[in-house]
Amino acid sequence: MKIKKIVSILSVAAVAAFLVLSVSANGLAQTVRPVNNGVNNGTERVASRRMEPVLEHPLVPVVRWAEKERPKIALIKDYSATLTKQECINGEVQEAQIMDVKVRHEPFSVYLKFVYPRSMAGQEAIYVAGKNDNKLVAHGVGIQKVVGTVFLDPKSMFAMKGNKYPITEMGVLNLVDKLLEVGRRDVKFGECTVNYSEQVKIDNRECTLIQVTHPIPRKNFIFNIARIFIDKELNIPIRYESFDWPKKEGAPVTLIEAYTYQKLRLNVGFTDEDFSHLNPAYDYK
Repeated sequence: MKIKKIVSILSVAAVAAFLVLSVSANGLAQTVRPVNNGVNNGTERVASRRMEPVLEHPLVPVVRWAEKERPKIALIKDYSATLTKQECINGEVQEAQIMDVKVRHEPFSVYLKFVYPRSMAGQEAIYVAGKNDNKLVAHGVGIQKVVGTVFLDPKSMFAMKGNKYPITEMGVLNLVDKLLEVGRRDVKFGECTVNYSEQVKIDNRECTLIQVTHPIPRKNFIFNIARIFIDKELNIPIRYESFDWPKKEGAPVTLIEAYTYQKLRLNVGFTDEDFSHLNPAYDYK
């Protein structure tokens, strides 16, 4: 994974700093700052300068990677995938949902069809930025299907029912943007560890796992543990999961949210029809 290359480059820089400044960097990039120690040489007070290492925040390489890869992910025209999502809403962990999705970046477009749970299987939703008055176009299943096609504000109570985020924030690129937002904020604070694991597989695809831990609950942090699974071949996050702090000592952590993109196919070549409720392949009325 390319994060390893970044860490390798930082290690070379640290060695150079050691040779020039005689300061051990322990494999991390560092800066130096002077420390003023008053020393009386018998005639006047002279300020001596001691070089003291300032270690790089452990999240910085992750943020740097996301900043570098984000433009490349944005260049992907479209993709299809099977998305599994599970979220904690109003303090309750919801049942996992599985859906087939199509996503296009320009204009931002989403089509999804629920596969699981059975009570939602066959339900479809479409959103296209700038189309349909920027409304979500959906239909239910079962008795709800009698209502037919409905046009909803993506952030309305009905559209958001059972969802932590609106459909306008779906997709891998939006996930990377969220990681950047949280990472840039968290680097301002301490109490953070980052660990890397190799040879981790999601849907038989080799991934690098990045685990970020905030051991102590603080108002600055939104999770206790977050795990990001980066597909080694595609260099794209294909799973993200985060957990809250235990409610009491010894209790298990609680899931906040988890999203997994499987069977990912890039640059499929979707057309406007793929994001139209008039598509005869779909089950809209």
